[in-house]
Amino acid sequence: MFPPCVTVHDKEFCELISGEEVARRVKEIADRMNQELADKNPLFLAVLNGSFFFAADLLRNLNFLSEISFVKLASYQGTHSVGKIRELIGLNESLRDRYIVILEDIVDSGLTMQYLMEKLQEYQPQAVKIAALLFKKEALKVPLQIDYVGFEVPNIFLLGYGLDYNQLGRNLPGIYALKS
Repeated sequence: MFPPCVTVHDKEFCELISGEEVARRVKEIADRMNQELADKNPLFLAVLNGSFFFAADLLRNLNFLSEISFVKLASYQGTHSVGKIRELIGLNESLRDRYIVILEDIVDSGLTMQYLMEKLQEYQPQAVKIAALLFKKEALKVPLQIDYVGFEVPNIFLLGYGLDYNQLGRNLPGIYALKS
């Protein structure tokens, strides 16, 4: 068990959302997807590195067959968004006429998601939905429809459950907030 506050590199983080709350909410999202997506044969597109915990736990809670692929995009360095998106790993699957569900750990400015949505439209999918474990609504800079939201969180730096601070802290079971 991790303590309620942890030090990562030079910063202290305290638990904002427990691992139990995260697991419960991921199950609720999966239950909704089980009702809405079972007949769609969706391709889940997980955005690495941060969404891998969310993607794994979510897919384990689905009661229909589905596919998963991964894309790697980055716009963070340390605790700040650098504002420039770098596509690091592309897609290999055909997306034409497919039902796509993007799995993202966190949406804040929305710029990364907007970029990914624009790129995906070039492949002519049938539909594209977004599932984000965390959503910083007050940080959103572009219009964006997020279809499945785990938690709305304040516009603060977060860590855990896939989110990192300079590559550490991803394995924390809950969501931790940077202590001010």
